[in-house]
Amino acid sequence: MSMRQPDHPVDRLFLDRWSPRAFDRSEMPDADLMTVLARTNPNEKSYRGLSMFLAPKPRGTDDNPFPADGMTGGEIEVLGYRGMKEFDISFDGFAVPAANLLGGVEGQGFKQLMQTFEAARIQTAARAIGVAQAALDLGLRYGTERIQFGKPIVAFPRVSDKLVMMAAEILLARQLTYFAAREKDAGRRCDLEAGMAKLLAARAAWAAADNALQIHGGNGFALEYPVSRVLCDARILSIFEGAAEIQAHVIARRLLEG
Repeated sequence: MSMRQPDHPVDRLFLDRWSPRAFDRSEMPDADLMTVLARTNPNEKSYRGLSMFLAPKPRGTDDNPFPADGMTGGEIEVLGYRGMKEFDISFDGFAVPAANLLGGVEGQGFKQLMQTFEAARIQTAARAIGVAQAALDLGLRYGTERIQFGKPIVAFPRVSDKLVMMAAEILLARQLTYFAAREKDAGRRCDLEAGMAKLLAARAAWAAADNALQIHGGNGFALEYPVSRVLCDARILSIFEGAAEIQAHVIARRLLEG
């Protein structure tokens, strides 16, 4: 999905009008079809001026990630989560037919985008739980295999306590994510639950990764140990699909609604 500009990565209402030149950051070179959120009514500065378009594009390669006319971009090197590459994209004369307006009615783009965020935040919570579980597995394995003072380090309370809290927080996040997913499957509004699941799961993933690395000691800081990658992968989870601060804002607003 293409929907961001350099100076306003979070506030979608700052999107410029649908013009021949724009900027975005995305993960889409392998896609044949992308959705583009653009301002089609420059006189309407609120969300009502935004529309969503279906934009076909040729599939890119490593050497030429964006072969479409009017589109250029390059890979952005990132700290972790490298299985999903990040790219910057520039549009300059990139043409999309007016018939490709999603839903056929202008001004619905922001609402269409918000509808995707419930599912996106639930699946991001699920990904965070996977990262957290990997951290727990690595920490538990190392704790049972590493011998100090004649016994596994998991026998020491400061180590076992970390594993206990990791397990408890992962279970809490997993059950909340399951609940949010069931609400979504049932067609009920679940932005509150999805936001809570993503917020809690991302925090649990970071805490689990940090604690697992601590259990590894100095070895955890070495790239040869997988826990170092888990730590890097965990960091992005509280940022994308809505930063933790945005999740807290959404949750607070819903709580105040009653």
